[in-house]
Amino acid sequence: MPKTGMEPIRRKALIGATIAEIGALGSLDVTMGKIAKRAGVSSALAHHYFGGKDDLLLAAMRHLLMQLGLSVAAELKQAHSPEQRLAAIINASFADSQFSKATVSAWLSFYVQAQSSVRAARLLRVYTKRLHSNLVYDLKKLTGPGRADETAKAVGAMIDGFYIRHALQGHALQRDEMIGIINRYWRLSIVA
Repeated sequence: MPKTGMEPIRRKALIGATIAEIGALGSLDVTMGKIAKRAGVSSALAHHYFGGKDDLLLAAMRHLLMQLGLSVAAELKQAHSPEQRLAAIINASFADSQFSKATVSAWLSFYVQAQSSVRAARLLRVYTKRLHSNLVYDLKKLTGPGRADETAKAVGAMIDGFYIRHALQGHALQRDEMIGIINRYWRLSIVA
């Protein structure tokens, strides 16, 4: 007989194990068996909770998106001006919870998965639209709508690009350097 109340705990463990397994392998070539073993549950239980690997991968990405959203919200609570809000969004994008090796690998794998999975592509669109609208909201106050849209697109691309470089290059810029470059870019773009 299953233990009452264990499902949320096991689901969380499986999601964490998925991210860790992708990070260890550096790709989506993970198996439900290896994920389940890392989580300390049976493969059958992993399938019971998530159905298949694609569903578990999507759950892991939803988890990462939720963590990012919580990080952005926490940073924004302490920001009181458009400039502080923009810096807060960028800082949250490079928060510890989003910048571990396993998480960066999971994000990159998510981008790959989005090329062939309609559901993953939808999640990716949600992420990019949310980032864009958060940036535009404050950039419009500083530049006007036209330039705000263009600057937000560039900042979003820089954030994603730095993640790709960090994952693929052994000598990528450090997080503080990346944050500094992005902050300098949007500040220069609002005075141009």
